[in-house]
Amino acid sequence: MTQASGNPEPPKDGSSQGLNDLGEDTTGFGQLELRTVKDSLLRPAVVLEAYMTRGPTGGGQYARPMRLYLTLCGILMLQLFVMGGTSMMLSGLTPEVIDPLIASSGKSAEGFLSDADNWMSLVLVPITAAFYALVAAPILRWWDPQDLGWRKAFRATFHYLNVWTIPFLPIGFLAYLPQFALWMTPLMVALGVVAFLRAGKGRWYVSPLAGLGKAVAISVVTFLASLIASLPVMVIGIAGGVWG
Repeated sequence: MTQASGNPEPPKDGSSQGLNDLGEDTTGFGQLELRTVKDSLLRPAVVLEAYMTRGPTGGGQYARPMRLYLTLCGILMLQLFVMGGTSMMLSGLTPEVIDPLIASSGKSAEGFLSDADNWMSLVLVPITAAFYALVAAPILRWWDPQDLGWRKAFRATFHYLNVWTIPFLPIGFLAYLPQFALWMTPLMVALGVVAFLRAGKGRWYVSPLAGLGKAVAISVVTFLASLIASLPVMVIGIAGGVWG
């Protein structure tokens, strides 16, 4: 007797499927996400074309780019907490600025800095990611030969950010070590340039020289957006230190 067509067939490898489900439930990374990460590293232009022509999952082949980017941001946030939070940002405040804030909070200096750091660590990655997307999406929509509309433009943007972020993850913790912090800024810009060139070839640019110019431009603009994003992060952190 043949199996009824409406009933799904059981997975061929139950243990493999179980590990896939466990990984997806606990970390947000399943088989689909791992395939997306691999292809975003090896053939990002192909993944971009799939997103643009076959929908937000690339015809069911890939994870939604925004969902994957939020997962990557979660990993960056974990690195931030493990490496001691945003203490380097707070250390840049002069005594003339920070002493009155500590006094108005009614806390010790350690208590104020701890509360401020906790709030800044919580919002740094999501706020910065939002600024990245908001400045990059209009540029990528402008440079695309098709009239993407905003949904596809943001889909392309999050794919570009994924291609940029994935190779940064293994070394992201170095940004919080003083001896490496100075070198991480040019490295991040360089990774952004490479990400654009690899993902956008044949779509966002044709000539290699034009591609390099566009890659540098969007990487610099996106990095400047991260500097602007640090302002609300700092305000939230100070407010948390004073009233939290």
